[in-house]
Amino acid sequence: MAALYSTTCRSHSYSLLPSSSSSSSFHGQNHQRLNFSSYIAKRVLPAKVSFHSRRNYHLNVVLMQDGAVAAPATLVENETPFKKLKGGLLSPVPSTQEFKEAASFDVNKDESTVSITVVGASGDLAKKKIFPALFALYYEGCLPKHFTIFGYARSKMTDAELRNMVSKTLTCRIDKRENCGEKMDQFLKRCFYHSGQYDSLENFAELDKKLKEHEGGRVSNRLFYLSIPPNIFIDAVKCTSSSASSSIGWTRVIVEKPFGRDSDSSAALTKALKQYLEEDQIFRIDHYLGKELVENLSVLRFSNLIFEPLWSRRYIRNVQLIFSEDFGTEGRGGYFDNYGIIRDIMQNHLLQILALFAMETPVSLDAEDIRNEKVKVLRSMRPLQLEDVVVGQYNSHTKGGVTYPAYIDDSTVPKGSLTPTFAAAALFIDNARWDGVPFLMKAGKALHKKRAEIRVQFRHVPGSLYNQDFGNDLDLATNELVIRVQPDEAIDLKINNKVPGLGMRLDRSNLNLLYAARYSKEIPDAYERLLLDAIEGERRLFIRSDELDAAWALFTPVLKELEEKNVIPEYYPYGSRGPVGAHYLAARYNVRWGDLSIEQ
Repeated sequence: MAALYSTTCRSHSYSLLPSSSSSSSFHGQNHQRLNFSSYIAKRVLPAKVSFHSRRNYHLNVVLMQDGAVAAPATLVENETPFKKLKGGLLSPVPSTQEFKEAASFDVNKDESTVSITVVGASGDLAKKKIFPALFALYYEGCLPKHFTIFGYARSKMTDAELRNMVSKTLTCRIDKRENCGEKMDQFLKRCFYHSGQYDSLENFAELDKKLKEHEGGRVSNRLFYLSIPPNIFIDAVKCTSSSASSSIGWTRVIVEKPFGRDSDSSAALTKALKQYLEEDQIFRIDHYLGKELVENLSVLRFSNLIFEPLWSRRYIRNVQLIFSEDFGTEGRGGYFDNYGIIRDIMQNHLLQILALFAMETPVSLDAEDIRNEKVKVLRSMRPLQLEDVVVGQYNSHTKGGVTYPAYIDDSTVPKGSLTPTFAAAALFIDNARWDGVPFLMKAGKALHKKRAEIRVQFRHVPGSLYNQDFGNDLDLATNELVIRVQPDEAIDLKINNKVPGLGMRLDRSNLNLLYAARYSKEIPDAYERLLLDAIEGERRLFIRSDELDAAWALFTPVLKELEEKNVIPEYYPYGSRGPVGAHYLAARYNVRWGDLSIEQ
């Protein structure tokens, strides 16, 4: 079957100025007149100057065809400029040199450039995910003509050593390997390295100088990916904003989770970030939102008439969001023990998927319209009670002659730790669409299978003519929609069907869309989609600050109660299906976990 449309990479355009309010108009063929008010407000003035103050700066520059400044820049100031900002940052009146830089760029978009700096370039995330994703985007032709990639970390390393490190993790698309080596060489030539401290304004100023050398006078757009521990986010953001922001163009910062440990720490982190950045410069990344099947959720629901009318309490009996890993912490227990499975998986990955699943139809596909609807869902959710939560921790287990360690056997985990490696919870959305429908979450490590899926169990057919053919267990007749996020991405719709023959025997059958069988193209990694979105300024798959506040408001009280009461987790064997308590929690709401059925 032919695809509805075909494209190798999404079309993209890069904004030359940092705001859509900036404009340019052409007068004849000899000069261009550009209004730089937005540029001055966003880039030349420090981020901490208030919006009210920024509006009072205006700069008009006339450019000749050769780029020379035809008339002197004039600065109109209607109130006293800030002399010194909180935190020691200075707020000087823009210099003549900065105005010349503002006036010197070429308005041809081909002469803009994107500089991508991976802060924490020597870490595992950068090596295993970020650099491979950037190479995949380059391989697919999704990056602009002019781009540069810089690694930044404390480790001493040369450009050649960075390229050697990165080259070991690069792979090519399985359907496009004919020029793989050549593409890798071209990509690596655009990768550079600068060593420095994360809290050093001087080191970031040195990085800025190197970036400018590679940008070559073009309009410079800069993306910083903070692949570093959360305790040094603010130092790095301060240095980035103060010493390495683009003088002309946009500057964006990708921040990795965790976004705090609770409502208070998250709010403090957001407040600190906004000292140096505007909200539209902050891209809080949750890589699960970049998964292909999560991205497909709104398409499945809003573009198929058979689903949207059923998407409510009238037809849906329960929704299950399931995440399981078949391995333990394996040496990462020190990090994990500070957060636990609820903070690590449920409060972000699964809750974000729930919000996308349950939201009302947005006004448009614009990022703000989608995020507005997600926030409404989160704010409509009933406060989570301790009795609706089950926590567990994996224990040592021997299987097939192999002994698997307990969580507390990990040398990086404190002895006697009560941190949950498993959690199940029942959540409810108190609105007209979902009132009374249980949304069950389950997440755990060291379980029997690796999977992430959404299960939608529909109500029984009222007055069904065929109930007698299913016996007393009507769950066998329940229609179920399964969206398997990973592995082996697929969409299954379970229906009831007559078995061929002269008698009347019913069978539960699957209508299956297996992505690997249907589509020959390799599914992009989530980081590829999210990095490309950040470069393009597309924010719908990134988390807004009010979303984050609403998510933490839901989980913080129960997390606090678990820790204050020192709730002992229910222990389960490594490689098992998890604590028995999770089954009792589901049964309380007349639900059976779909991933534990005989069919699975």
